[in-house]
Amino acid sequence: MFLRTFGWSLATTIAGLVAAGLIWGAQGFGVVLILAILEISLSFDNAVVNATVLKRMNPFWQKIFLTVGVLIAVFGMRLLFPLLVVGLTAHIGPSTVIDLALNSGHTYAGLTYAQHLEAANPAIAAFGGIFLLMIFLDFILGEKDFHWLRWLEKPLERIGQLEALSSVIALVTLALASRFFAGVHAETVLLAGLLGLAVYLGVNGLSGVFESTLEEDEESQDDGVEEAGARGRSMVQVAGKAAFFLFLYLEVLDASFSFDGVVGAFAISSDIFQITLGLGIGAMYIRSLTVFLVRKGTLDDYVYLEHGAHYAIGALAAILLISIEHKIPEIVTGLIGVAFIGAALGSSLVRNKREAALDSVEDPVVSGQR
Repeated sequence: MFLRTFGWSLATTIAGLVAAGLIWGAQGFGVVLILAILEISLSFDNAVVNATVLKRMNPFWQKIFLTVGVLIAVFGMRLLFPLLVVGLTAHIGPSTVIDLALNSGHTYAGLTYAQHLEAANPAIAAFGGIFLLMIFLDFILGEKDFHWLRWLEKPLERIGQLEALSSVIALVTLALASRFFAGVHAETVLLAGLLGLAVYLGVNGLSGVFESTLEEDEESQDDGVEEAGARGRSMVQVAGKAAFFLFLYLEVLDASFSFDGVVGAFAISSDIFQITLGLGIGAMYIRSLTVFLVRKGTLDDYVYLEHGAHYAIGALAAILLISIEHKIPEIVTGLIGVAFIGAALGSSLVRNKREAALDSVEDPVVSGQR
């Protein structure tokens, strides 16, 4: 299973590093390798969250996520999207943006491509921050089968029964961020944040509508099957329009996670192709890891992993909004994500051991054998 899932990632790594060595020499080889490692280490929480969505899609759409989705992630989000952002925020024509990206020494209005991308950070951070904040809020305020931090999650779950509370909290947070962090960019931050909220509500809402319709259709066709079983299979076998919108949701989620990495990559290299290649290799591993987690059933075996990943998302949302004014090193973001997921994994292991011990006590046959 490992080679089947990570085979393309390994092949891409070899081909990418060989190409980097041939084109840019030993220095380029090292830069691309560093960028790939950074992307993987900083985006592990992205893979866990992606897996919670991907497990609801059928095998065909999982393959689409690994093929078409990778192309979008590598060339769309890590090459074309930054060009689009620079063009829109700096009011630069496409040809000028491409010239700036290809020639690190060229400037427009006294700024290089990397500096224009850095100047676009308020809009990028507001969009990504509000989008990720909505993901966190909908999780922490929604009903859950398991509770990791019960003292916190149970009260928030009760409060979350209020209609549209997550959207209200996100709007208040956006208003505060624009007031205290945006400065002269307040209007830009408000517009970008509202766009992030609209994209989340639109894509997630449409996916939910089609998924609910699909579940109702399948349940009506399976009269002889228990409702819980039918519902469980439909969660795994989502296809058609529902899967398409889940796919779009995953792509926007990936973009929100990758914003800070793309901007921060210019601290390592000013060559857009080195950045795209290095981050693209890392993105391949994140995609493969997502599929691996789904196929191994890791999220079912370690039930608090999903909680840890969503807390990491909440932390990243806060960091993005704070970064509108204050620069926060990418390594801090990565370490926070790893800390939450590591703690969640440890708690899951403790829970599994406790459950196994209880089962052995309740089952006299197993207890006698031991």
